[in-house]
Amino acid sequence: MANKRVFITGASGLLGRSVLTAFKRSQWTVLGSAFSRIKEDLVRVDICQQEEIIRIIEEFKPTCIIHCAAQRFPDKVEQDPAGTLKLNVEATKNLATLAAKSGITMLYISTDYVFDGTKPPYSAEDEPNPLNSYGQTKLDGEKVTLEASAGHIVLRVPVLYGSVEYLGESAVTVLLELLFKSEKKSLSDYEIRYPSHVDDIASVCCSLLELKLTNSSIGGIYQWGGKEKITKYGMISHIAEVFQLSKEHIVPDPKPVPGAPRPHNSQLSNAKLETLAIGKHTPFREGIKAALQPWVQSLQS
Repeated sequence: MANKRVFITGASGLLGRSVLTAFKRSQWTVLGSAFSRIKEDLVRVDICQQEEIIRIIEEFKPTCIIHCAAQRFPDKVEQDPAGTLKLNVEATKNLATLAAKSGITMLYISTDYVFDGTKPPYSAEDEPNPLNSYGQTKLDGEKVTLEASAGHIVLRVPVLYGSVEYLGESAVTVLLELLFKSEKKSLSDYEIRYPSHVDDIASVCCSLLELKLTNSSIGGIYQWGGKEKITKYGMISHIAEVFQLSKEHIVPDPKPVPGAPRPHNSQLSNAKLETLAIGKHTPFREGIKAALQPWVQSLQS
């Protein structure tokens, strides 16, 4: 177990919670950190402060770091560019550099938004061209991660969903609220997404780092996305059908969403991971039913 010690940033978040659980089940020694949502099994760490990261590395002695923490909402990025740069790029560079100096592998969570969405599906080797500041900061995070060490790992993922602490925690689960409102609402039927369950991404993280323990050539950019092509309007249609809710007041909008520009179709190729026999896909209806069942019951009561 000495070589199976993982430190997880953003462990209170949507993906971080699932990653934390997956590694505990895989019998790793795990330390999860958070900044604002501190829970019993997490430690408070400001990853933007170098001395705090140094202390964690010296005390916990991780063999791997999974960097989940980020500002991941594109419109919030546009509103706070300085804060986003500090978290998404500067803290990432600091983590990656300190990890490399200590012989620690870092797995950095990136996004399909590094692509412009004009020529899908995208392989890990395709040239990125982000359309918005969020995608650019995540691409910059990829660069500083791999500049620190070619042995570090970048994992690009699409829009995520799963068990949430509040419906707005995921751009997928938040759609449920619209079904319980009566006013007419238009919803994008333009941007094509490939939603992934957080448990699937956590499984990929586990498999990659387990393989890294015995295969030092594992490093660089990998990608995993859902296998179902769905727009936001398509997602809410699935949710409505799964829970037998009316969506008559929801109208498909064929135009791009307002706000920060989004790629039309940033489908990620899973081929590189599938070649390594790594990957897991939860059917959308199955995953969204489990994630939203308690919320539907609460809203109906």
